[in-house]
Amino acid sequence: MGHTEHIHTTEIAKPNTAGIWRVFWILLGITALEFIVALAIPDSVISHGWKVVLYILMTVVKAAYIIGEFMHLSHEVKFLLYAIILPMSFIVWLLGAMIWESGSVYDSHESVKKKTEKAKGK
Repeated sequence: MGHTEHIHTTEIAKPNTAGIWRVFWILLGITALEFIVALAIPDSVISHGWKVVLYILMTVVKAAYIIGEFMHLSHEVKFLLYAIILPMSFIVWLLGAMIWESGSVYDSHESVKKKTEKAKGK
């Protein structure tokens, strides 16, 4: 008996350009909002501190969306998603706590410096 090969020809699936454009427009919108908050809104409308908080939050949202879409984490099992997001949230919290505490350390250092200068002046 002879050996015969069966070759199956299939069409190549069309690329999902609609999904790519959706991701593009969402990222463009968030980036435009970041620029508006950072450059167009004066400090008289929103204080500088709140502008920084908004900018950081939008950047984190954009980063999470990029990770979810381009690293395909939004399509993974929930346990894997939480195994990545939970440690990342603790690292972000740690950075925020370090920034907050560094301000208080600076303030306490300045108050000791003023007291020392005041004592030397007497």
